[in-house]
Amino acid sequence: MHIAILTFEGFNELDSLIAFGILNRIKKPNWRVSIASPIERVRSMNGLVLESQISLREASAADAVIVGSGMQTREVVADPALMAQLQLDPSRQLLAAQCSGTLVLAKLGLLDGVPACTDLTTKPWVQEAGVEVLNQPFFANGNIATAGGCLASHYLAAWIIARLEGIEAAQSALHYVAPVGEKEEYVARAMRNIAAFLPDAPALQSLS
Repeated sequence: MHIAILTFEGFNELDSLIAFGILNRIKKPNWRVSIASPIERVRSMNGLVLESQISLREASAADAVIVGSGMQTREVVADPALMAQLQLDPSRQLLAAQCSGTLVLAKLGLLDGVPACTDLTTKPWVQEAGVEVLNQPFFANGNIATAGGCLASHYLAAWIIARLEGIEAAQSALHYVAPVGEKEEYVARAMRNIAAFLPDAPALQSLS
């Protein structure tokens, strides 16, 4: 399985890197997580520089794609050449968007008739694109999920892991990163937020 995290100039570190860390808790030979950018190096909103691992075209062939957020998302969606590289298709891949990444999915026409989550700053732009914005941290419809708020990024990561590797794997990944003394509560809350959006989800298991 290959998961790509789209990371553009001005990206939010929490959106891209929390998901990157949690997704990499799956330790299997065929499991790969990549930072995908339109250029070789991208600088975050706070000056952190990341090297791209794959191109946007390579990301479009991944099994799952997370569209990260950032300060320049409106510039991204206004760039026809860049947007043309994003050949995303929920019929063959899982798609997830974090905060202003939701605007990218909206502009690609992937949220037509589907409500979504985003951050408060991006909300009016997503609404302007014709998408209903929900007052909640996570929502999924079929193979498309969206999250609002930087610290909701672990919901997207857990949803992708649960869809690709199962609920137990998602719980285990969250349990590893959760604060000591709060692990059960943290995992339970996260799984409550995504459980309704998992097809035929069995009863959630407790990790001790």
